[in-house]
Amino acid sequence: MTSIEWPVRTERLELRPYAPDDLDALWEYEQLPPVQHWLGWAPKTADELRAAMEDEGSATTHVMVLLDAVIIGHIMIMPRDGWAQTDVAAQAKGLEAELGWMFHPGHGGRGYATEAVRAVVGLCFDALRLRRVHAGCFADNTASWRLMERLGMRREEYSRATALHRDGTWYDGLSYALLREEWPTG
Repeated sequence: MTSIEWPVRTERLELRPYAPDDLDALWEYEQLPPVQHWLGWAPKTADELRAAMEDEGSATTHVMVLLDAVIIGHIMIMPRDGWAQTDVAAQAKGLEAELGWMFHPGHGGRGYATEAVRAVVGLCFDALRLRRVHAGCFADNTASWRLMERLGMRREEYSRATALHRDGTWYDGLSYALLREEWPTG
């Protein structure tokens, strides 16, 4: 992700890569029940979170979202290879990304998540020249799928009882995606 010139500024926010000094702020809001409820992976300790955030073998870029120098969110850009037949697989390497996000609920309802994720999608298509981005969520995570729809992402899948939640319930799931040519430029 070296082709991105950091920091990236939006109208109200600053986006930049994770730094080790961000751990305490991230750990603080990641432990809140409304955030924990929807996380696919919920670290049990700050050390577990640190290991994941600072994993040098991972291609994931962790983008911190700041409002007035305060961390209010975290967006993950996880590079993926596009599916391809074996003889053309090399041409599909690294052309897609899965996105994931979490935001401090105390800053909800003001459009910050939409503003930040919109900027990251723009980075994926413009700076990184990806061909496709996708994201998924539990169908009951209304805030997340509504954000994807506000960004113009297309619902590609509604899966019945596809994801086992830590509360023991099988939840429905949603998948959304967007192609570079569908993204408005300028």
